[in-house]
Amino acid sequence: MAYRSTEKTRAAQAQRRAALLTEATALVASGGFSAATVKAIAEKCQVSVGSVYSYFDGSADLLAAVFRVGADQELAAVRAAVDNADGAADRLRALVETFARRAIKGRQLAWSLLFEPVDPRIDAERLTYRASYHALTTEILRDGMASGEFPPQHLEVTAAALIGAISESLTGRLSPTHAVTADSTDDARTVEAILRFCLHGIGFVGHDNPASSATPIEGTHR
Repeated sequence: MAYRSTEKTRAAQAQRRAALLTEATALVASGGFSAATVKAIAEKCQVSVGSVYSYFDGSADLLAAVFRVGADQELAAVRAAVDNADGAADRLRALVETFARRAIKGRQLAWSLLFEPVDPRIDAERLTYRASYHALTTEILRDGMASGEFPPQHLEVTAAALIGAISESLTGRLSPTHAVTADSTDDARTVEAILRFCLHGIGFVGHDNPASSATPIEGTHR
């Protein structure tokens, strides 16, 4: 009985911790990391501030955990879209479009995950997730080169350049100072422009893609 009680206690603690992270992530999605204070999280969950701290080793640990929750769900969505696509070119399209569309739709969360100044712990987490996107992009490029869809190029450099282009091209769009509009056409044009740049940048020319009329990049190398 004592063993079962311990397992139940652990399960209950894990559930309460998950509930705290859910509320904290919602606060970040609506107002950024600055809105996810321990006091605000405690009020949302109707618990004491001390109770919140019992599940995390300080506010920096809490924010890092919140970052991982948000970053995990975005990375999972991108990976699912990539896995459901056929061929390297379509997989790259899926990566670019899914990342950009989700960022624009949930721009406060995207801004916080990508750019908001917070804590050195968050910067370290960003590097970890950037490495995950880099690995995924490198895999797509390698497959595209092997199949002949993409011309030979430096995998690591090209993957890093694509990731940087996608995120940096969204900076102004995601900024809290950017005026929000309900113009979905403008959103679509933004995503298409990013996709066109990425496809052009790797020298891909297809029959049914936004960069079909672009001239391949010269001087690429392995």
